[in-house]
Amino acid sequence: MEASEVVMLVVAALAAGWVDAVVGGGGLLMIPALLIVLPQIPPATALGTNKLTAITGTATAAVTYARRTRPDRSVAVPAAALAVPSAGLGALSASSVPAEWFRGLVIVLLLAVALFVTLRPSFGALPRADGVSRRRRLAVIGLGGCAIGFYDGVFGPGTGTFLIILFTSFLSMEFLQSSALAKVVNVGTNLGALIVFAAQGHVLWLLGAAMAVANVTGAVLGARTALRRGSGFVRIVLLVVVTATVLKLGYDQFR
Repeated sequence: MEASEVVMLVVAALAAGWVDAVVGGGGLLMIPALLIVLPQIPPATALGTNKLTAITGTATAAVTYARRTRPDRSVAVPAAALAVPSAGLGALSASSVPAEWFRGLVIVLLLAVALFVTLRPSFGALPRADGVSRRRRLAVIGLGGCAIGFYDGVFGPGTGTFLIILFTSFLSMEFLQSSALAKVVNVGTNLGALIVFAAQGHVLWLLGAAMAVANVTGAVLGARTALRRGSGFVRIVLLVVVTATVLKLGYDQFR
């Protein structure tokens, strides 16, 4: 690799860490960057190297958030634990499940998310007063750990957004609290997928380690920015990332 290629990927990892720490979606920057800078590598290698980079930044962001927001451990721990095997299963299925199966559905879901968040200014701004039943918590754990975990392993774009919307909707949380909880579960999804991609030889370890340093730096900056600016800021970034995700997936689907 040329030094200029490494520099470009490190810069992309820094930006991806910031975005991912605030609202998820860092993969939208990292995976295209890897495929553009290194067009000779298989897509699975880009996914595996991205997971190595992402797990370091996500774990760092999770710790940074935990110091200030105290994510609900009764949801975070079991959901993250379920996410590891679910994402691993998704990664195993990645080569046999066409990406086209997901793109159209994800575009529709993200457009619905953007419309809902735009039309409901109070959504995610303040925690609601109503309590959260045990049944609802179990449903959130199952959806977040199993369904979204599998999705992150097999495809991935929008995972952080889906987790944040899930926690905000079902657990009566602010966006900031949901983002903190999403980071914990996202560590599990990244770990599960990384184990599978590593076992298959689809990880560029030295490059991934270099990008991980930059990703951690971006994650710290992003988490601190979100904590300082609050849920209103997370809401704006969420809408920007959702729009970018829809545009990227739409381009891939219809080009």
